[in-house]
Amino acid sequence: MGGFTEEQIAQLGLTVGVGGFILYMVFIIFQLARESKAGKFGTFVLFLVLGFGLLGFVAKNVIAWLLNI
Repeated sequence: MGGFTEEQIAQLGLTVGVGGFILYMVFIIFQLARESKAGKFGTFVLFLVLGFGLLGFVAKNVIAWLLNI
């Protein structure tokens, strides 16, 4: 398909799909903080705790990329 291998298409789909999912999760965390009237500190805590798993996924990809250089 367009000169791309199956592996390249899967990697692109994973990157774009998970990237979109991460942006959607950030939106959900923001909405949760806004609707609960958490304030600045509460919003910070929500992003810190709920966003920690998202940060782990990004860190895994960065570390794998650095090891492949």
